[in-house]
Amino acid sequence: MGKVVAMSLFIAFVFLCGVSPVRSDASDHRYKEGDPVPLYANKVGPFHNPSETYRYFDLAFCMPDDVKEKKEALGEVLNGDRLVSAPYKLEFQRDKDSEVVCKRTLKKEEVAQFRSAVRKDYYFQMYYDDLPIWGFIGKVDKDGKDPSDYKYYLYRHIHFEIFYNKDRVIEINVRTDPNAVVDLTEDNEVDVEFLYTVKWKDTNTPFEKRMDKYSQSSSLPHHLEIHWFSIINSCVTVLLLTGFLATILMRVLKNDFVKYAHDEESAEDQEETGWKYLHGDVFRFPKNKSLFAAALGSGTQLFTLTVFIFILALVGVFYPYNRGALFTALVVIYALTSGIAGYTATSFYCQLEGTNWVRNLLLTGCLFCGPLFLTFVFLNTVAIVYNSTAALPFGTILVIVLIWTLVTSPLLVLGGIAGKNNKAEFQAPCRTTKYPREIPPLPWYRGAIPQMAMAGFLPFSAIYIELYYIFASVWGHRIYTIYSILFIVFIILLIVTAFITVALTYFQLAAEDHEWWWRSFLCGGSTGLFIYAYCLYYYYARSDMSGFMQTSFFFGYMACICYGFFLMLGTIGFRAALLFVRHIYRSIKCE
Repeated sequence: MGKVVAMSLFIAFVFLCGVSPVRSDASDHRYKEGDPVPLYANKVGPFHNPSETYRYFDLAFCMPDDVKEKKEALGEVLNGDRLVSAPYKLEFQRDKDSEVVCKRTLKKEEVAQFRSAVRKDYYFQMYYDDLPIWGFIGKVDKDGKDPSDYKYYLYRHIHFEIFYNKDRVIEINVRTDPNAVVDLTEDNEVDVEFLYTVKWKDTNTPFEKRMDKYSQSSSLPHHLEIHWFSIINSCVTVLLLTGFLATILMRVLKNDFVKYAHDEESAEDQEETGWKYLHGDVFRFPKNKSLFAAALGSGTQLFTLTVFIFILALVGVFYPYNRGALFTALVVIYALTSGIAGYTATSFYCQLEGTNWVRNLLLTGCLFCGPLFLTFVFLNTVAIVYNSTAALPFGTILVIVLIWTLVTSPLLVLGGIAGKNNKAEFQAPCRTTKYPREIPPLPWYRGAIPQMAMAGFLPFSAIYIELYYIFASVWGHRIYTIYSILFIVFIILLIVTAFITVALTYFQLAAEDHEWWWRSFLCGGSTGLFIYAYCLYYYYARSDMSGFMQTSFFFGYMACICYGFFLMLGTIGFRAALLFVRHIYRSIKCE
């Protein structure tokens, strides 16, 4: 089973390393003077609402005589890209001055549509020889104090400045002429003449470095200082936490071992207290063990998925404006790692002496995919109502369903069968008594919710600085490229989660509460709840997002992401706690 999964992941890795960005028709990117260079119009939408995007020709722009839609890869469709041929002709090394695209009369409805778009700061995006370009479609003149006195203007003249090196396109910049505008303030028919100008300039920048400028913003000195401050902050948190816990736990445990060794040599009628005397209950299997095993299986799969995504990021697959590759990677690797979820869940469920492993396997398959599917159905319906490009076409949905049916489900079943046939017993160093020991009354701060709050706060404090840049990249127009720093932060997150869960598990056992299984999972995963709380802060305090569609997309998909973090970090927390509990009970003599 392990070899099959490893081979599948290797195939995925090779496939993804070859994933290309939005490709032009000229596959070698070499042109002669006068050759047509492919220019595709992608989408338009409000600048502050990155999920709310629409097709370029949903607005009444000039259309080419022959509109051709470009075939996109799975990841590009998931990213909301809908490329069509643009009306501008930008031949290689051919300058043009105030070339007319078209002359047309905008109807009242089209004027109102453009005015609404200008009011919402609509931008357009195009791709020229795979290079992304943007521009705003108009401007608002706010000379009047009252909004009713505002003037709305549509840009009608675009200037393209293109840099080339020998026979290759290196860079393209777009600006709009602020003087060539059309007044859209009144609901009247308007005659418009759309123009464009093209200027070609020579440059020495090599073709291999033409994408560098898109990644420079995230590696500017002042940004790097903030990232390194985040790393130092996280490392200090880890060192203080690990040092404190190691000192306390080693000293306390040493005293405990000495005390319990002394107790065994002294009178046997001494009152039993402390974690040692829970040896008959500490390995009592948890309630809802099928759900527990399914959560471990899903968490292990998501952890494996995250590790492989980091590997691809560190080798340079996710370079700027190759965002389609990330979505493709998530879909393909998640499908190929489903065997890991099935194997982990079923094998652990059988170790817990579970009998209905088929139901456990179904639960494992639905535990993460179920909420994600329901969220997708709702949000895709919202996107369809808005006629947004975020709505997936039927063909793409069919492809995803086929991947789930033909790859994810069979691998999940194969993993489950392999896990069932792996007849390993649960390694408990102590025998479990027939009847559970009564848990003494505990103060409120030892309850599950206060413990989760304590467990989630420290890991969150180690990553919150980096979270802003991740959110600004995913839900904004920043570009995140410093994956090495993000990987270090991820390792620190895992370490802090493991240590804080171990510490809280010890304190729980010391208070003679033996129901630590679910508690360790919940405490480990509670960081996901803190991340979702940060979503509320980011949306209202750090972003300018608005509208029902953008709000539902942000909170809907972030709920799924945070739920994934909850399962993954919960698995890490439980595994660390299990290692710790086995270790300390192996170190004492248990009657």
